[in-house]
Order: sequence, then structure tokens, then C-alpha cells
Amino acid sequence: MTAVPPPISTTSPQVGTVHGAVRGALEQGVAVFRGIPYAAAPVGARRFRAPEPPEPWEGVREAVAFGPTAPKRPYSPPLDRLLPDPEVPGDGCLNLNVWTPSPARTGLPVLVWIHGGSLLHGSSAVPLYDGAAFARDGIVLVSVNYRLGIEGFGVFPDAPANRGLLDQLAALAWVRDNIAAFGGDPDLVTVCGESAGAISIAALLAAPRAKGLFRRAVLQSGAPTALPLDAAARRTTELIAKRLGVAATAGALAAVDPAELLTAQTEVTSGGSPLTGGNSFQIVVDGDLLPRDPLEALLDGAANDVDLLMGANSEEYRLWFVPSGLTERLSRIKLRLALLKFKVPGATARTYRANRPGATPGELLGALATDLLLRVPLNRVADARAGAAGSTRLYEFGWPSPVLRLGACHGLEIAFVFDTLDRPDAVALAGEEAPQELADAMHAAWVRFAACGDPGWPAWDTSRPVMAFGPGVPAVVTAPRDEELHGWAPYRRNT
Repeated sequence: MTAVPPPISTTSPQVGTVHGAVRGALEQGVAVFRGIPYAAAPVGARRFRAPEPPEPWEGVREAVAFGPTAPKRPYSPPLDRLLPDPEVPGDGCLNLNVWTPSPARTGLPVLVWIHGGSLLHGSSAVPLYDGAAFARDGIVLVSVNYRLGIEGFGVFPDAPANRGLLDQLAALAWVRDNIAAFGGDPDLVTVCGESAGAISIAALLAAPRAKGLFRRAVLQSGAPTALPLDAAARRTTELIAKRLGVAATAGALAAVDPAELLTAQTEVTSGGSPLTGGNSFQIVVDGDLLPRDPLEALLDGAANDVDLLMGANSEEYRLWFVPSGLTERLSRIKLRLALLKFKVPGATARTYRANRPGATPGELLGALATDLLLRVPLNRVADARAGAAGSTRLYEFGWPSPVLRLGACHGLEIAFVFDTLDRPDAVALAGEEAPQELADAMHAAWVRFAACGDPGWPAWDTSRPVMAFGPGVPAVVTAPRDEELHGWAPYRRNT
């Protein structure tokens, strides 16, 4: 799928950045600038290096169309029908977009969006991520591309690790240095991401070099996690290199045709999911940008001065389990093996089963995996931040999509946050009758959080308040499904 640029308005706002002037477009009263480079194209000698500043340009650069996307392949079937992933050809993938009420304004809150996609897919050109509604409501929205897959997160002995994370850091530095020219306040930046984007933000919260680049953070359906820099972290890189018949070094892979590299990457990483595992790319504890595990760092007080909004969807697993048929196909024997693999206590499994009468083994495994990978670590972080200078808020999204019985699956909340339910990719996941009033409520909460740090419900305390965005009117629930949470260490009541 190739992104189609929007029509150019006859009124063209112009802004000066530290690298040169850019000309955008005025679309329905919102000034939009697309495809602005924040770093040099990562090609040639720069292909596996840390990002470098872009070359300054003379004159005025047109910024009306999305810039090139990072090298990637579409999602594998059947997810490709549910998750459109536009591709814009070109080398300069380290670019960003800005939606602003007006460059003539000053001191506006800024929201920087970091997309998800398992560090393999996605871009800022996804129609769902249109920032017009945020700009309409007084927020400067910035969306960012970063390197993906082996080019962004492959582990090599002769190149820096976490290059995609370094790209995100460079984009945030660009925001600090340039966003005032677009009407934004560089001291009022909220960084927001979903899935791999949220995992990236959790790493940035733990990265000393990111301190001061943002004041608030939103983690949607992604928890702090990273791999040690060991054989497991290198495995996917080495398998790709082996398939290509070259050494697992940046130097050797830089000589491989990019299309061949993508083909090998797709063959090695296909067949898994964030819940079921498989060969994948992960952020690593590299001892440089990320000196320690992000979860450990946050539990020990890292970024305690940053306001946090965190949460997940109640049926995350259904995006992967339902279209693939795993909800119906998984046998009781395979469920038992999975419970042993993940070291799920027997009493915990029995509690989940009792709370879900009639659930298939696949549905039970999905509920357990969702909580193990998302809800438990997010609750741990919230508990550790009690009394911190930065506030902590938790939410849960529970509106069930009628499409393909997807329920409240992974990624479903994004269109509600962006107020883009009318986009084709939103309709693909949520259907044509998704409740606009729920989008109004979620979008307004994110706007309030970016503006003042208070999305509209109590901060986390011993009562454990969670804002439930589900069927009906959003409401605060205290300690939801606490008996399930306490089935996991370290929440067992006898410890």
C-alpha cells in the first residue's frame, strides 16, 4: 500500500527550522508539515550508524507529503487486512510530521507520537495517526519515523545497538530545538506511543540521555522490557546473516542488497507474535544509551519526576489469536505446556478459569499472557511510583469490536485516542458503528494529560484507581480484577 499525499492548500504556512525553512499546507484550519528530516538518510556509510544531523538546505523545502518510510514489509496474512501499513519509497526515512493550530501561536503543549509495529512494521504515514484532531484541540502533534528491523535493532559487534531508539532520541532533540517555531512549548512535551512505541518510551524513561527531553509520557499497551546484550539478543541477527551466507556484522550486511535483506528478515521473523514468541527484534541493555533494564530502573525511581499515563486493552491477545484461529485451535494439552513454560502458578490459572466460564484454552492462555506481559508490570511500575513527584494514572480499554470477534484487542484504542474513527484502517478494526462518544472521552483525556498532566481521574494510590474506557460511560474502577493480579508474584498476598 502506497501512501497518497493529501491535496495541497493554496494557503501555505512557512516555518524556519535550524536546518532550513519548510513550507506546509493549511488543511481544515490546521497547519500541517510532513516529511521534515530530523536526521540524515541512513544509507551508505551511515546505514548502521547512530543518526547524524541532516544537511542544511537553501531556500524553502516543501513539506506537504509524508516522507519515506523505514524499510519494511507488510504484515503477514491475515493481519495485513486489519493493519494497513503504507509504504513511501526513498532513503530519507528519518523524518517527522507536525500538526499545529498555527505556527503563530506560542507555548502550546506538544504530543510526540511513536508508532508501534513490533519494531518491524509501522510508520508515521498510517492514516489512523492523523494529528488534526489534536491540533484542533490546541495540541501540537508530532509523529516520527525511526529505523526498524535489523537496520534499527539488529545487534552487531561493529555498530551501536538500539539504533532505532537513538533515532527516537534524535527526533526528540529536534523537537526541543525547533518546536517553538511551530507554536509549541519545548518544556511541555509529552511523548506517547503504543505497543513497540510504548516499550521504546519506557526505555527512554530509563535512559539518562533522554532526561529533560519530555515532561510527560503515555504508554499504551506496552510495558518496560529489554534483553541483556547476550546470545539471545543476537539470535535473530545471526539467523538472518546465516540465511544470507554472510558474517553477522554491520559491515557484511551493509553490502547486502536492501531487498534481499528484507526478504531474509521476513523469513526469519515470520510465524510468531508478541504473545506467542518467535524470532524478533528487541531493545537491548547496551550499557550506553540503556545502562540497565528499564523495568528495574523504573522500579528504582528512574523518571520519577515525569508524569505517566499507562494502560492496556482488556483483550489484547485477540488481535493475534482470533484471526489465526488459535482461540479455537489450542488444545488443553498445549495450554498446560504453555502454563509450564511461562511458570504460571496453578492457583492463578484456576482463578482465571473460574472468572471466565466457557472460555476456550486459547482464550484462557490469551488472558493470562495479556496480564503477565502488560497489566502486571504496569501495575508494578505504578506501585513503585507512589508518592513520586510525577503523577501516575492507569486506564483500561474494554470496548469490544464486533469485527471478526476481535473484542477489545491490541491496537483498537488508537483510533479513539486520535479521534480518527472514520479512517479506513479504524473501520477495519472497529467497524462502522464504533461509538464516537467514547472517542470524544478518550481523546479529551489525552489532550488534558498533555496540557496539564491530569487526564480527568485520580492519580494512583493505595485504592488503585483505573479509568475504564468500555461500553457505556467511562468510569473509575478501584482495584479491578485484583484477585487475578494477586495471583502473580510479587502481588501474592502471602509475600
